Amino acid sequence: MSTETADGDAESGSTVEVTPGAAEQALELMRQEGMDADVGGLRLFVQQGGCAGLSYGMRFDTEPEEDDLVVERHGLRVFVDPASENYIGGSTLDYEAGLQAAGFHVENPNVVSECGCGESFRT
Repeated sequence: MSTETADGDAESGSTVEVTPGAAEQALELMRQEGMDADVGGLRLFVQQGGCAGLSYGMRFDTEPEEDDLVVERHGLRVFVDPASENYIGGSTLDYEAGLQAAGFHVENPNVVSECGCGESFRT
């Protein structure tokens, strides 16, 4: 497992940024679930699916896997598996709150095209 801290020092070459708003929202959801944010975290991953071929997935995990990249930003631990890291390295996880919808959003510089609804992508 490689770990990257809030000041950007990494044991691994790739990184995922997290905005303060995204970290705050995820930590609040973890508290509501009764999870320990010092051990658990948000898993960010890429999976096959959607009209463009790949889509993002997120879930809370109680601890990282052995080979995960663990990114710590604003008190939130984000777990990324090696295969997903190839697609989302350099991305930023943000939280958007609007009148019609609210949710997490991944800003990924590796994307070359997205589907019309923005739910899937291709690199």
